[in-house]
Amino acid sequence: MRTRPTLHWTPPPDLPPGTTDLQPVVDALSVGGVLVLTGAGISTESGIPAYRGEGGSLSRHTPMTYQDFTASAQARRRYWARSHLGWRTFGRARPNAGHQAVAAFARHGLLSGAITQNVDGLHQAAGAEGVVELHGSLARVRCLACDAITSRRDLAVRLEEANAAFAPVAAGINPDGDADLSDEQVADFRVLPCADCGGILKPDVVFFGENVPPARIEHCRQLVRTATSLLVLGSSLTVMSGLRFVRQAAQADKRILIINRDPTRGDPLAHTRVSLPLGTALSYVTDTLNLSDDGRMSPVTQT
Repeated sequence: MRTRPTLHWTPPPDLPPGTTDLQPVVDALSVGGVLVLTGAGISTESGIPAYRGEGGSLSRHTPMTYQDFTASAQARRRYWARSHLGWRTFGRARPNAGHQAVAAFARHGLLSGAITQNVDGLHQAAGAEGVVELHGSLARVRCLACDAITSRRDLAVRLEEANAAFAPVAAGINPDGDADLSDEQVADFRVLPCADCGGILKPDVVFFGENVPPARIEHCRQLVRTATSLLVLGSSLTVMSGLRFVRQAAQADKRILIINRDPTRGDPLAHTRVSLPLGTALSYVTDTLNLSDDGRMSPVTQT
């Protein structure tokens, strides 16, 4: 039986409440040089649930761990069956007002960079360029034997052909692209090997229990060093992969602003935490900065 990763954080009773005042966010962006860090909460309005908070998927779902995936053929079958079905939902997701706002901030030169903890590609679909995908992307597949990178779209076609009769109904979809299916529903799913060497295929994402590549972390740390302030959007900052950059910014005495409906693990370090839905909040910010007429959005692509 899989054990649940340590993914929860309990807010202390003395944590100050969030505000609804977005002026500090407007002021920081007006200065420019803002580094944006986004989490699953920015994609909820696109139909992809967050891990935590009300309705979060962790209340019903234990994400796949790297250790389980590499050690068990049965775990890989369960993952790929559920992920194959979930991929159809991810492919239909569209950027929302939050993604479009981040892209507009970047186009107008207000950002020094953007880091996302998400694997859904919606920032890029909204037109944002140079986004650092801290946890990788579901649009790519990596072979654990030969390290070849291939398109998830191509693998989806192969999996469709190999599992023509696979058409279960999922109970839900999760932020990692994993659909909620029972073991019985996935029992006959056929997992495919690397087309080049026959090795084990894994999505090019960082599983729980797996480390973010050191070079990627250092790149993000450099972005923190050069930023004037850090704006966190839709992340609870429960896991260290994102919290480390908030701590780094605090140590460098940089201004930290957080927009998240629920308390976050970074709140004690923040100068401001705005407790509002991201779409509402960021639409207000773009309007206030007179960016709302710049609504260009590139089409969604899954490569």
